[in-house]
Amino acid sequence: MHEPLTAAEYKAIAAGLQLPTNAFVDGAFRPANSGKTFTSTNPATGEALAEIAACDATDVDAAVAKAKQAFDDGRWRLRSPAERKAVLLKLAKLLEDHRHELAVMESLDSGKPVGECQTVDVADTIHTLRWHAELIDKLYDNTAPVGANALTMIVREPIGVVGCVLPWNFPLLMLAWKIGPALAAGCSVIVKPAQETTLTTLRVAELAHEAGIPAGVFNVVTGGGKEVGEPIGLHMDVDMVAFTGSTPTGRRFLRYAADSNLKKVVLECGGKNPAVVLDDAEDLDLVAEQVVNGAFWNMGENCSATSRLIVHAKIKDELLKRIGAYMREWKTGDPLDPANRIGALVSKAHFEKVKSFLDDAKTEKLSIAHGGETYNGIFIEPTVVEGVTPASRLFQEEIFGPVLSVTTFNSLAEAIALANDTNYGLTASVYTGSLRNAIRLSREIRAGVVTVNCFGEGDASTPFGGYKESGFGGRDKSVFAHDNYCELKTIWIDVSERSVDETIR
Repeated sequence: MHEPLTAAEYKAIAAGLQLPTNAFVDGAFRPANSGKTFTSTNPATGEALAEIAACDATDVDAAVAKAKQAFDDGRWRLRSPAERKAVLLKLAKLLEDHRHELAVMESLDSGKPVGECQTVDVADTIHTLRWHAELIDKLYDNTAPVGANALTMIVREPIGVVGCVLPWNFPLLMLAWKIGPALAAGCSVIVKPAQETTLTTLRVAELAHEAGIPAGVFNVVTGGGKEVGEPIGLHMDVDMVAFTGSTPTGRRFLRYAADSNLKKVVLECGGKNPAVVLDDAEDLDLVAEQVVNGAFWNMGENCSATSRLIVHAKIKDELLKRIGAYMREWKTGDPLDPANRIGALVSKAHFEKVKSFLDDAKTEKLSIAHGGETYNGIFIEPTVVEGVTPASRLFQEEIFGPVLSVTTFNSLAEAIALANDTNYGLTASVYTGSLRNAIRLSREIRAGVVTVNCFGEGDASTPFGGYKESGFGGRDKSVFAHDNYCELKTIWIDVSERSVDETIR
């Protein structure tokens, strides 16, 4: 179903695409109130793709008003769980029907390899929506054991109007992580896609309306962070913000909440994720394959990317040799050619940021074990940098590119200390043949997700989020994500004999 096409087939689809250009509010596309636009660019070629509506606070106000009206009149939240489930499942089916179109659109807009867009991004987006749809009529509320004189119900209610602020690295999948549980709960949403990657979000909104999501329930407001993101964060009628992106921007949304209506804020932010390889790891080929996948998948533009390899000194050289062998499979080039696993970085500005870490490696006289080349001012080949110490920027800062730093240790305690020597705490990987060591490291590394002898983030059933500066307020994915989008209400009913007697009188 999700097998990639040929390069020629993808290019033919690209040539025939009708790209959306306007915001989507109250069930219809509409230009920005100002009439202004910004250019969406294909990062791999520098060519303009479309002129997108450059919205501002007035457009946010209009979208929030429609979303609030839709929530207040109950056109979505008061539908039965079975009805909401059916609509979301229809949306998932429509996404499946348009999977090739969405994969190409995502690749053109972001520079991501189209094969991965189809087999990972689009496929997981569909699965995520189906998973949350199926959960709708399987969540039960509770009663409390308060004795015979009262009946107490603890019920979830949709929180209201939700602002979903998305990153540019996984536009489709992060959209699904937010709207899946939000729409399942009965909320209305205002989605702000990243300015670099707006196209697939607009197309999904159009398909959602076709699937039966009522007008006003799913809105998309396009534009910049200052012009759209900040007004969403400060809006008095937005009840919650769900954000994925950088930690500095996440901090802004906490300030916006404090300066407005104390809206709920859930943040999934950056990471500086370690892969800790002990000298008792049983299969170094497996370790090499997983580390390479963790470091270079999606060009390293991934908050859960393995950016720090912390390896026992005794096996470092052998592991790096095998990592080099697996890296030969990761070809860099045209994102619309499914033979390539490394595409373009999302923008020239981001390319320069990532390249600055390679410049630092040269300044610090660190050894480039593999890679290190750049192409056309937008492509960076997978790179491994040896001899990185905790004092280096390569060890401490999120690179968000295909650069893996290597640091050695000689004891388990040193490995744990190195893994935790960061302000972030999103994910980590542990490679060992010892169950005891696996359990100890999994417990002592301060991260929201720890994988053992593999790289990954779990699946739709497992919560995703981080410790420290990697997250705040809740988790994406799983049943726990539904709690983000709900208020918890206690209903206390007096059924004592006194109240019955008074009623009779």
